[in-house]
Amino acid sequence: MSANRNVYIVGLTGGIASGKSEAARMLGDMGARCVDADAISRRLTSEPGETLDAIRAEFGDGVFDEDGALIRSKLADIVFGDPLKRKALDALTHPAIQKTMMDEVEQADKAGEKIVFLNVPLLFETGMDALCDETWLISCDEDMQLERLMERDSIDEAQAQARISSQMSLEEKTRRATVVIDNRGQLDRLYAQLSGLYQALVKKVNRLDREENE
Repeated sequence: MSANRNVYIVGLTGGIASGKSEAARMLGDMGARCVDADAISRRLTSEPGETLDAIRAEFGDGVFDEDGALIRSKLADIVFGDPLKRKALDALTHPAIQKTMMDEVEQADKAGEKIVFLNVPLLFETGMDALCDETWLISCDEDMQLERLMERDSIDEAQAQARISSQMSLEEKTRRATVVIDNRGQLDRLYAQLSGLYQALVKKVNRLDREENE
């Protein structure tokens, strides 16, 4: 916890299709406050989202339908096939996403909440881990990740591999993470791991809070 806030921030991340969204849902069921980067991104890129004009200026009318709605699949095909286009999109969207997330952290802090999870797919890539007190990585092997992604997004193997390759390697994320959570098994095993970790986290944060107030 920083000197300017009392809320303890945990960064929750993982490779694409690793199960981090399911983990965030489970944590929410346990009572945790989770701020979701993907949900915020969708809000900012849906009418009247503040990043739409910049996306249109960068990528053209071809990624919008006749009603002016962003065609996310077309934009994804472009950015996952061209690293420079991906960087351009990130530059347009990430600052707004990060600001909105930290605004929600501030609201939670003012409300007296003690723990907030930031569910951020590109936590390490964007440097948002520097804003966190600790980081949790949801991990699975690449073959499983590939299979899940192809099924989830109805894409072929080449498309799925391109999306996986666009992110930081699992090995590097594992090296950087505070906690690594194995999600190669059944959902009940994931839940059990998260439950134990969350209960331990609550105890730790309560202890830190007591020590700061003594």
